[in-house]
Parts: sequence; C-alpha cells; structure tokens
Amino acid sequence: MENEVKLAAGAMVALAVATGALVVMPYIQVSDIRPPPALKPYSDQQLRGRGIYVSNGCVYCHSQQPRDRSLGPDHARGWGRPSVPADYVYDRPHLLGTMRTGPDLFNIGARQPSKDWHLGHLYQPRAYARESIMPAYPFLFRTKDAPETGDFVVNLPASHVPPGKIVVATQEALDLVAYLQGLDHTYPVLPAPDTP
Repeated sequence: MENEVKLAAGAMVALAVATGALVVMPYIQVSDIRPPPALKPYSDQQLRGRGIYVSNGCVYCHSQQPRDRSLGPDHARGWGRPSVPADYVYDRPHLLGTMRTGPDLFNIGARQPSKDWHLGHLYQPRAYARESIMPAYPFLFRTKDAPETGDFVVNLPASHVPPGKIVVATQEALDLVAYLQGLDHTYPVLPAPDTP
C-alpha cells in the first residue's frame, strides 16, 4: 500500500510540474500582450471566411507563422517578418499550422492582394502554379451561361475557362478570399523610437 501512495504522489507532483511549465507559465508570459496599433479585428466577412478556411482543412497544409531568419529560409521565400505573439491577439483558435505542404499564409494578403488571383487560384490552383499540389475547390463556384445581377465573375486564364460558360464565385468563396486578403502582417511590431 505504501508503494501505491508514493506512486500516486509522484504522479501528482509530475502532473503539477508539467502543468505549471506547459500551461501556467506560458499563460503568464502572454497574458498582458496588447495588439499592435495597426492590427485590426476581423470583419464579419473575414470571420466567415476564416470558418471556411478551417472547415476545408487549409490549416493542415498551410502555416501562419514565419520563422526567424536563424531558424529557416522563410524570409528568403518572401514570407515576411517572423511572427510575434501579438499578431494572434484576435485569433480564436490560433491557426498556426503544423505542416507546410503549401506556403505560409501569414502575409498572403500582402504578397497576393488581388481578389481575382485568389478566386482563380481557389478554382484551379494549377492555372497559376503548374506544379501546385493544392486541391481545387470548384464547389465554391458556380458555372453559368451568363452573369446575373450581383454575380462576381472570376477572371480565369483562357485555358481554364469552361467552354461557353463563365465561373461565378459563391459568397463562401468571396468570404474566404476576404479572410486571405486580410492576412497582412506587414505593420511594425515594435513601437517607433521617441524622437527628441
């Protein structure tokens, strides 16, 4: 009986130490972080797009956390400055990602600000990057014979336009693109130095 008590006590101590080191200490470190002045909360449309990003599994292939120059070639790839905790103040849950099958999207809104590019890339990625392994998302679009009032017609390369049809973005596609365009973290994260 004495060994079981020691085992249980040891397990509780180990659990308490792990909880303190992996949960409590990081929470204390980031609990007072304020967003940079240029970081704005997501709009309603961007939040809907973020939900579509999650539901379609984009987070499984794309990260949103460029690394420091000393840790990897992210800067050389044009992915922008390394991320800092304040960049994620409005993210619930955080979509940092764990794999990079595709490029990091932390600054995709700055690298690719074109709505037409994003919509076309979602409809058929290989029309824009021939070697891309990203799946196409044609279910986010409708093909029609002619546009109707309020339709956003996608400007695709001629080789990828369905014969005699046009491709129209659904509201879900437009929301997803609004979210992607909002991923622009090119603002400075350090306050400007005081000038005398």
